[in-house]
Amino acid sequence: QVQLVESGGGLVQAGGSLKLSCAASGTILSTSTMGWFRQAPGKEREFVAYIKWSGDMTYYANSVKGRFAISRDNAKNTVLLQMNSLKPEDTAVYYCAMGIYFNTGGHPTGYNYWGQGTQVTVSS
Repeated sequence: QVQLVESGGGLVQAGGSLKLSCAASGTILSTSTMGWFRQAPGKEREFVAYIKWSGDMTYYANSVKGRFAISRDNAKNTVLLQMNSLKPEDTAVYYCAMGIYFNTGGHPTGYNYWGQGTQVTVSS
């Protein structure tokens, strides 16, 4: 069983930065994919970024490319999401997720474990 706990959300002005952290506990397979998703009120959950647990493969949604950076610290079982140049439309609950297969991509149905989410609010 895997547990994911997000932290680092908060209120920030447009143009500011936040760093989200996802602490994973339990058995993490080397084939795992770690993803970040977000969900704004009244909208569907959308993909933000993912990183493979082994190797350097990352992928970003077009809406965050060039502003967000995903990274991991295998020794600490932690995945980070550095968010820069934040916009009001980035306001959402951000979720960390883990898929146990290497070919897990950007669709939420491919992920097996989810955190409880952390709120990010960007004021204009």
